[in-house]
Amino acid sequence: MHRITGKAGGDSLIEMSPTDSFNDDTNGYSQHASCSTGSPQHEQSPIDKQQHSKDSVFFRDGERMIDFVLSYVEDKDGERKQERRRLYEANLVNVGLELETEDKSESEDGKTFFVKIHAPWEVLATYADVLKVKVPFKANDIPDNSDMPMNWLSTPFRLPEHIMHPEPDYFTAPFDKSKSDFFLIDDKETFFSPSTRNRIVYYILSRCSYYRDECGDRDKKGIKRLLNNGTYTAAFPLHDSRYWTRSRDANRESDRYNLHKHWARFFCFFKEQPLNLIRKYYGEKIGIYFAWLGFYTEMLLFAAIVGTICFIYGFLTYDDNEWSKEICSEEVGGNIVMCPLCDKKCGYWKLNTTCNSSWQSHLFDNVGTVFFAIFMGIWVTLFLEFWKRRQARLEYEWDLVDFEEEQQQLQLRPEYETKCTNRKLNRITQISLIIACIIGVIAYRLAVYAAFASIMKDSATTNLQVVGPYITPQLATSVTASCINFVIIMILNLMYEKVAVWITDMEIPKTHLEYENKLTVKMFLFQFVNYYSSCFYVAFFKGKFVGYPGKYEYMFGSKLRNEECDPGGCLIELTTQLVIVMTGKQVWGNIQEALVPWLMNWWGSRKARNHPESLYSRWEQDHDLQGFGQLGLFDEYLEMVIQFGFITLFVASFPLAPLLALINNIIEVRVDAWKLTTQFRRPVAAKAHSIGAWQEILNGMAVLSVVTNAFIVAFTSDMIPRLVYMYAYQPEGEMNMKGYINNSLSVFNISAIPLENKPDDGESPSWFNSSITTCRYRDYRYPSGHEKEYHHTMQFWHILAAKLAFIIIVEHVVFVVKFFVAWMIPDVPSDVRARVKRERYLVQEYLHNYEVEKLKIQLSQNTHDDCTCTPMIYPSIPKHEVLSECL
Repeated sequence: MHRITGKAGGDSLIEMSPTDSFNDDTNGYSQHASCSTGSPQHEQSPIDKQQHSKDSVFFRDGERMIDFVLSYVEDKDGERKQERRRLYEANLVNVGLELETEDKSESEDGKTFFVKIHAPWEVLATYADVLKVKVPFKANDIPDNSDMPMNWLSTPFRLPEHIMHPEPDYFTAPFDKSKSDFFLIDDKETFFSPSTRNRIVYYILSRCSYYRDECGDRDKKGIKRLLNNGTYTAAFPLHDSRYWTRSRDANRESDRYNLHKHWARFFCFFKEQPLNLIRKYYGEKIGIYFAWLGFYTEMLLFAAIVGTICFIYGFLTYDDNEWSKEICSEEVGGNIVMCPLCDKKCGYWKLNTTCNSSWQSHLFDNVGTVFFAIFMGIWVTLFLEFWKRRQARLEYEWDLVDFEEEQQQLQLRPEYETKCTNRKLNRITQISLIIACIIGVIAYRLAVYAAFASIMKDSATTNLQVVGPYITPQLATSVTASCINFVIIMILNLMYEKVAVWITDMEIPKTHLEYENKLTVKMFLFQFVNYYSSCFYVAFFKGKFVGYPGKYEYMFGSKLRNEECDPGGCLIELTTQLVIVMTGKQVWGNIQEALVPWLMNWWGSRKARNHPESLYSRWEQDHDLQGFGQLGLFDEYLEMVIQFGFITLFVASFPLAPLLALINNIIEVRVDAWKLTTQFRRPVAAKAHSIGAWQEILNGMAVLSVVTNAFIVAFTSDMIPRLVYMYAYQPEGEMNMKGYINNSLSVFNISAIPLENKPDDGESPSWFNSSITTCRYRDYRYPSGHEKEYHHTMQFWHILAAKLAFIIIVEHVVFVVKFFVAWMIPDVPSDVRARVKRERYLVQEYLHNYEVEKLKIQLSQNTHDDCTCTPMIYPSIPKHEVLSECL
């Protein structure tokens, strides 16, 4: 083997040093090989790859563990890229990393070079000090009294203890290289976990330069730029074993295998997640995501149960739906002639053609819907408050209590260090760009939706007899337009992601945390408009600005007439829109997440499958997997937050939305786990003490959901008009809904309809004749001949006042309950707060005793011969006495 060693200067960058052969029984190699980190053109000794271990995670000497792997392929620009690699690898060696290269002749495809990187103890200790990595210094002796009553009931859902808690519990403190003897260092090679080691190595890789000192081009820095310009094709840490079997080395842990066996399989859906093992293997950032996803799924269970009960209530009260009976009856609905729904191409129609949609609407538009909307406003608060408590407990258990944002400020993005200048981008320009995109998308969505609705409505009306009596023009329009809307959403998603990343890159955020937060906000704003604009349109705009026959309103001055709601209300159309978009997104998302990586890995490893398994080394196996990119976890959060919006912002229209979300999330947890353990390279470990900017987004959506659901019940549902009719306008003074349909429809004289609005000849059905002189439309207006002809009646203003009163009352009630619940539930559990105080006290005590003992030794070594007195120092404390206020 040829390995870079020592310091390099000038053109003498590489020193060749062979390694001795060793036995394959432990780590996988039977003889040494020649390979170079410099020029790939060199003579190589033959390699018998049949003796290689597939699970080797070590250099050829079997002692130094591989912490990171870089791969590259030579091409026509080989000289320039070779120079970059030579300088970059030489600089890596200068900071203390050790490198070993696998020649392309040894790879299964015969063209890929692999550079294996090992971080020795000195490098790890130095950068662990810089990054303030917390490491153990004493076993935790605080008793854990967290046993729950009747804990045996949860036995079927538990995992083995060694999986749930793979490491002992220790007191930890930030590593200090000058006090290395203070920490529990039994073996320097295993003291830092593999996830910590690869995090440290990646920190070095992202800041190491590939320019000559005399050139001074400081922009040439970091592995990210080298990946972007094609110098390297991949950079990744290794998995510790294959996912379907344990490592051959009995001394090595097989955490990947354990995760796949106990976490990533679908049949484990009812089991708890091994969060501690996830954190150990993938780092805190990924661990926090799965903790949040699991907790969100658990809380969805309660919302799904209540939502299902509300749906069942609507089903059981099916026969009490008096207004639907009137619509479907020949005596009422069969004798009411409705005005055309569009100009020229739409004819007159009878009310009873909407019989089925009226019955369907009752399943979601009933008293139970109001209760569920209020319940979800409180559920959202409970979810967010209990998550804060769960997050605080994880912070304590995962040593993230003192992990502050200031530590992230020490970790500047290499892009910021190299690109930042004194010139700042104009904030007004950025905000204007975002607002312009949002306004443009809203206008585009509404116009396209209206155009499709008009076209499909005409077609559906013309072919109604062919389609069948169970499909109304409104339902056909709603379903087909929703499907087209979903396709448009999926297409626009690709554009929005690129625009959001482009805008964020222009701002050159200072730290990784700042970059993620800025990208999160921008991406969410784009997706918010993309996914929810059609639902907002149906809920709050459709049917609200229609006008009346003879004076219709048109969209943006065009010839597209604003859409009307079905006589049964627009709620069923909002439900249809929500079901198609939400369900389609979830199904498509799971297929895309599971199938696409599997197909790409299957295709990428097709050549390797033709070779014996003994030729397929650990780094080659991982190289053929998909890379977990910069937006990998970001996309997962975004998917769940968009779903969260569907089940909170519009839940009043579809009580079964939490149930669909629950089913999806049960699958989502295992799909995400499966693809992370089997289809993706091991991500670089990263620390995070919370879900970041997503927390504020969830808080904002929780507040907005109260407003949107109150408005949906008031303006989209027919709940308020029905109540006003029953209590104030029922002609017989009875508490029932008889006569409601006739009362809610206004009368228009057909002869007063302008020529440009009248149906063309042949558009009206055969039963329509000249004896029919009036048509009905959905509104509260005075009839023709009245002194206030076609002006709103007093009942309209009573209903409007009732709607506004309902919104004010519901919002105030829900907000008062929300704030009271948030005030009652502390963000940090009392036992966690007490344990944090006690642990901090004990850490200070141990550090004090350590310094005292160190001072004793120094004083004893420097004692003068003429001094016989004992130095006055603080006495050592034989055992810990904790102050009462710290208990």
